[in-house]
Order: sequence, then structure tokens, then C-alpha cells
Amino acid sequence: MADYHSPTVIQPNIPAADMTPLERLILGLVFDAENEEGGLYYHSWCGPSDIVTLSIDDLRIACDASRQQRESSIGNHVAALLARYDANAGDDPPDDIDVDLTGSDNGWDRIFQDIVRRSATIEEIVVTTAFTCTKMRPDGFGGSVMLITEDAIRYRSTTDMLEEFWNEAAKASGEDA
Repeated sequence: MADYHSPTVIQPNIPAADMTPLERLILGLVFDAENEEGGLYYHSWCGPSDIVTLSIDDLRIACDASRQQRESSIGNHVAALLARYDANAGDDPPDDIDVDLTGSDNGWDRIFQDIVRRSATIEEIVVTTAFTCTKMRPDGFGGSVMLITEDAIRYRSTTDMLEEFWNEAAKASGEDA
């Protein structure tokens, strides 16, 4: 069996003061985090987590503390999630809740964009990912880069870049792309 991994690093380090408590909590579950000079260094040896599980109490405390500081897309998403949880809790509510980060408005990339928008020191965040596999499979290797700025989230994989090269070569030789 082949195991696919997506080792990922985030640059630059993110000052804790630039994040809400909720963002810091969620990002610390999506990625591994290390305190370093200049802030938190986020990375993952196998790839970011798309769904994180938190205790209702921890999530509620972080959400409430964040709401008092500043608004964020993940704050709005979690507030709506908690409201649905409260409306449907019943007599024996679960202790934990899953936060799905696969949506276009509530993903970890949007959390980083909110941080860039508020930060006085960070103008961009770069996410670099390698695609690897434990077997030499043609689809198991490559990579990607994501550039997150205040205004946009840009992404290119090595497959995207290769397709662009082919299109450029076809245009240069006079063929239709």
C-alpha cells in the first residue's frame, strides 16, 4: 500500500499577538506549532488537517475571547456551529465537536488571510507543500505553493505549472493551446 504525504511549512512565523485565541487554537490543531523567535512556526510532516475535534468548552471559551478582540471568518463559522450545537444539544450532548475547515469561507487559508489583514508586520504568508509517496508512483510526487495576501489567496501546484509550460510551448510553436 502506498502512503501519500504532504509535508507543509508556513512562512513567516506568526506573532501570537496577530492571532485571536480561536485562530491560535484551531491552527495549533491543523498544523504542528513551535514557539520560535518572531512568533509561532506552523508546519506539518504529513499535511494539514481538514477537520479538527475540540471540546465544546474549549471551543466556546476561545470563541468568546476572540469575539471580544476582533472579528474573523473562523470566529463567525464557529459561532454559527456553536449556535447549531446549542439548538440541537438535547439531553445528552456530546463533549466534543468537529470543526470542518474544508469550506471556502472557513478554511485554514482564510484564517491566515484574516491574520495578514490585521497584522501590522506581516504582508504575506507563504505555504509550501511537497507531495510525496512511500512508493514510486507517478502521481505521488510534486508540490505546491500558496501565496496569501490581504487581497488574494493564490495557489499553484507543480501540475498547474507543467500545464502552463505545455500551453506556452504550444503557443510558441503556433499550435492552439
